[in-house]
Amino acid sequence: MNDTVDKLVVFLAKRDGIDKLVKTFQYVSKLVHWRVEATHPDIAQRFKQWEVASGLSRKAFRTGREGIRAERKLLVSSKEDSKGAKDNIRKIRADRVMRFMSIAANTADLIIALADIEPNPFCNHAVTLGISGLVSAWAGWYRNWPS
Repeated sequence: MNDTVDKLVVFLAKRDGIDKLVKTFQYVSKLVHWRVEATHPDIAQRFKQWEVASGLSRKAFRTGREGIRAERKLLVSSKEDSKGAKDNIRKIRADRVMRFMSIAANTADLIIALADIEPNPFCNHAVTLGISGLVSAWAGWYRNWPS
């Protein structure tokens, strides 16, 4: 058993390992939601929320991993072509901002949807709905504004 636990600790210490674990949670919750949707809608809704949260977490993991790797690679090669590398770094940073804005908009939209689907004091609070609406609108504005 110790060997299995040690392997699991090493696996989860890596970013890819965490991503695989969260991916497993995401798709297991999708299957459970599908299976219990007709018989236990309250449980199905919880698994649907778990699926959505797992998907957002995976997007965040991938955004951090891809952007930082590409930026480091360009910083190392920037000595050869400083103007081209700086332009590429600027594009990578802009892409990172766009990914963050997408995650923020999806989270805000999730809160708004939860307020409609399953009212609760947090999601239906005027401040929560107001901030969520503003974040969603600003993310859409930023995403669609001509550059």
